[in-house]
Amino acid sequence: MDSITQAVLGAGIAGAMMGPRHGRKAIVAGAVLGTLPDLDVLIDYGNPLAQMINHRGFSHSLFVLTGLSFLLVWLARRLRLQADGRGYGRLWLTIWLVLITHPLLDAFTSYGTQLWWPLRPTPASWSSVFIIDPFYTLPLLVGVLAALLVGPGVKMSRALTCLLLVSCAYLGASQWAKHWAESRVEGWLAAQGHTPVAMFSVPQPLNIVLWRVVARLDDGDYIEAVTGMLDDRDPEFIRFPSNTALADALTSRDALEGLRWFTGDWLRYDEVDGQLVVSDLRMGIGTGHYSFRFRIGQRSPETGQWQAVTPEYWQGGPAARDMAALKATLARVWQTGTPLPLAMWERRMTAK
Repeated sequence: MDSITQAVLGAGIAGAMMGPRHGRKAIVAGAVLGTLPDLDVLIDYGNPLAQMINHRGFSHSLFVLTGLSFLLVWLARRLRLQADGRGYGRLWLTIWLVLITHPLLDAFTSYGTQLWWPLRPTPASWSSVFIIDPFYTLPLLVGVLAALLVGPGVKMSRALTCLLLVSCAYLGASQWAKHWAESRVEGWLAAQGHTPVAMFSVPQPLNIVLWRVVARLDDGDYIEAVTGMLDDRDPEFIRFPSNTALADALTSRDALEGLRWFTGDWLRYDEVDGQLVVSDLRMGIGTGHYSFRFRIGQRSPETGQWQAVTPEYWQGGPAARDMAALKATLARVWQTGTPLPLAMWERRMTAK
């Protein structure tokens, strides 16, 4: 999730558990600790693809953060943070919850979080909330600001606890919405005579009402569908190939193998003017507008073979945004009779 959300979550937990004893200092400390795991963005891994797959790595490990919580409480004892020498168990629990809820919340997005580093299962990507979701963040933000204004006494601590429970309920609702979207698309695919071998779904920006569902077919093709809870018609969809033969022909695939592991192999490959471009199908608003696309190879003019290159962003990377497409996607939440122009967007995939 975004840094503001992580800071607010950490502040809310610290205010609820330690506010009556340490006042506003607890809220500020919780906000700082809540954003600590994201400092790994300062590490330079050499290229944007390596940067992507190593972010949310060791600094988001439940093992590492649990060890860090014990270290911080040990330091608090040495510095006599609590003059009466009591309550360090509650302090440890607070620090631990602030730290581990950061990667757990991140795992609800589609990016991929290495919860079990140094073990290397496919990074957790429960993918039921967008990276920025005001419906999750704003209630907590209001509560934290109120606590800073009036002081986190006993009543405010209870109010923060209630807001934290509401935030947990919202995450639960997002998982239910995800199941609904996948079930609806799976049923629609079955009616079309398709049985997907795997499915991945992600909410569209800023809500959990409109969903994009990607289904992998047994021939390697994908079907990408968009469906919403307010819809009274079939999903709009597009079918496209994965083009994995392009990747198989690449001479060196070390960087690509790392991306395949990180994404669970939800990838598409395209040849664009002699360049090999790989797209992460999990993130973005859909075909033609994926957040992470990388140039990973080029075709040799002499031999015609694919040669690996140092990965770099294709067409501007995640900072590049088509605001018209984003506005159309947001409007699609309630304008259910206006399908998104997926076929037109698809042409961007092979545009120079």
